[in-house]
Amino acid sequence: MVAHLLRLKWRLLLNGFKRSPWQLVGMALGLLYALGMLVLLIGGLIALRWADPEIAHTVVVLGGAAAVLGWAIIPLVASAADMTLDPARFTTFAIPPRQLLAGLALSGFIGIPGMATLLTALGTVGTWWRSFPAVAGALLGAVLGAVTCIVLSKVVTTATAGLASSRRFKDVSSIIVFIPLMLLGPIMVGIVDGVRGSADYLPVLARTVSWTPLGAAWSLGGDLESGNVVAAGLKFLISAATIVGLLLCWHVLLQRALVTPPYSGGSAKKGGKLGLFGLLPGSPAGAVAARALIYWLKDPRYAASLVIVPLFPVLFFFSGSQSGSYGLLMILGPLTAFVMAWSICADVSYDNTAFALHLAAGVRGVDDRLGRAMACLAISLPVVLVFTVGPLFVTGEWQWLPNLLGLSLGTLFTGLGLSSVISARYNIAVPLPGDSPFKKPPGNVAQTLAVQAVGMGLLALLLVPELALVAFQAFSGGPEAGWINLAVGPVLGIILFVVGVRLGGKWLDARGPEMFAQLSVNR
Repeated sequence: MVAHLLRLKWRLLLNGFKRSPWQLVGMALGLLYALGMLVLLIGGLIALRWADPEIAHTVVVLGGAAAVLGWAIIPLVASAADMTLDPARFTTFAIPPRQLLAGLALSGFIGIPGMATLLTALGTVGTWWRSFPAVAGALLGAVLGAVTCIVLSKVVTTATAGLASSRRFKDVSSIIVFIPLMLLGPIMVGIVDGVRGSADYLPVLARTVSWTPLGAAWSLGGDLESGNVVAAGLKFLISAATIVGLLLCWHVLLQRALVTPPYSGGSAKKGGKLGLFGLLPGSPAGAVAARALIYWLKDPRYAASLVIVPLFPVLFFFSGSQSGSYGLLMILGPLTAFVMAWSICADVSYDNTAFALHLAAGVRGVDDRLGRAMACLAISLPVVLVFTVGPLFVTGEWQWLPNLLGLSLGTLFTGLGLSSVISARYNIAVPLPGDSPFKKPPGNVAQTLAVQAVGMGLLALLLVPELALVAFQAFSGGPEAGWINLAVGPVLGIILFVVGVRLGGKWLDARGPEMFAQLSVNR
């Protein structure tokens, strides 16, 4: 049975390469990238053979501990990435738990992450290619460490099987995993600075971690190289006991998962509460606004924008801390206004086939445009005001407050009006409902890029008066242009907002069925 499970996982892995040519090209590029990273890691471990033993021991132990932590954390946000041998799939099969346990554990090495972890762990043998005891200890530690990573990930995925089956958990995890990517620059700089400032502390930390389940297996080669046979023996017992404990825990969780698989059905809810539909005006535009607000609060494709925007001040503040000047923070308000206003240019595309509700109900185009814009405005206006005023507490340049407020409000209202026109005329390839908000769907990429480029160019053209007043204050130094912009920006923005809503409404009335036909094709 164990061999059958391994053959099944291997066959599933090979079948992944029998796809369309373009998917195969993408997988090949990803494989080449992973192979390049693997070569760098193994090469670095082999190069440590000529380093000081204490340095090599520190790098191997802390790197191995980080790998174990990664295998424990990543399944929490990517548990649905590879569910080919999900324990719930074996609920109806009478497979002995021990055989199923062994098959699932060994199958964890069949795949790019498992293979890469095992090969990198074996690279520590090159690090300790200094004496026979050190090589033997490194080889044993590599096997124990790799097995710990795989079994720990299985324990985490089995324990969180109920969460993994929840769509809300998948949506939230797919957004959370994007946050470190946005903050990768500050994180890397912080790590480098921390390493530079704590070079003397890292060896002490490595010696401490080596007595824990995270680093015990990775320290066997270094301990045997330095002659600490007793310490190596005790750490071997710690790593072996860790694996046994994880297997026992996994065995209990696996039995529970086989007997009571996660339930993904809906739950009964009491009626009678209208929520946002009861709070907003009982008009067509109010109903559309309530529906759009629910999307903003619950649809992860909209929530991705809400998560990214708060990261802007973090990135700008970090950039200012590195350069010594926080002037970049002053564009935070106009930039946020642009991003939030431009986000609804794909509003109809996000609806997909649910747009049929608007057509079947006979909603006028102007009400559709106004409702969607007001929903976005309800969320974006407070954020834009805070992000416009807040940076001035850091920079202290309060003379720019009127000008920045005028530019931010003008950008927000003008962008909403322009987005109302563009989303009534063009469809944009966006993730389908239920998909990851960062998944790139098939579509007319050239048209999408052209629409985005032309739309941004038009927005910049419409903002020429506000931008000119900002430039005038920058060259003259006087605050008069700022007070003028405080009046021109909102007034001109509201005028263009009204024009955009009306024009977009007329276009939507004229070509609503054609829009729906295009959305149906993109399912």
